Amino acid sequence: MNFLAVFTGYILGSIPFGYLVCKYWKGINILEYGSGNIGFTNVLRSAGWPPAALVLIGDVSKGALAAYLGIKTGGVNFGIFCGLAAMVGHSFSIFLKFRGGKLVATGLGVLLVLAPEAAAVAIVTWFLALALTRYVSLSSILASISLLPSMFMFRESNSIKIFFVLVAGFIIYRHKSNIQKLLNGTEFKIGQKADRK
Repeated sequence: MNFLAVFTGYILGSIPFGYLVCKYWKGINILEYGSGNIGFTNVLRSAGWPPAALVLIGDVSKGALAAYLGIKTGGVNFGIFCGLAAMVGHSFSIFLKFRGGKLVATGLGVLLVLAPEAAAVAIVTWFLALALTRYVSLSSILASISLLPSMFMFRESNSIKIFFVLVAGFIIYRHKSNIQKLLNGTEFKIGQKADRK
């Protein structure tokens, strides 16, 4: 039963909402546009706000559902495993030959279930950073960094602290190309359109 819950978390995470929404709504292959990423940011640049909003809801929901399933199956620590499985699925989707997104939205879904107060801080940080800079990538990186003090401020369990510190590190790593573009001054700002590769 526990293995089945983890496997279900991975399959949930693997559902490529960005790919599916763009294919059936806009008639485009999101893998061939912009960064080639299936996440909210690239969908926003390539297909516009309505498809991007739907992708965001789908990606957040699959992370939250996987973590919730884990908690109901085996408690909070098992919720971490199922949430992790969903995030792995999102980044390495079995339906896209193990390509995927950068974990931000799916990770937020897991965070909302396991540590909602820290999730609130991350969301506020993301919106503030976006309002000030108009860089979605930088906003995501800063929101990830905000998890470190939040984990201690809200006295989360050690397992949750360790898990989300590692998640934050992985999200920042997945944004390494964006960091380079930020340094070079070539990163897209919100509202800029992405062209086909």
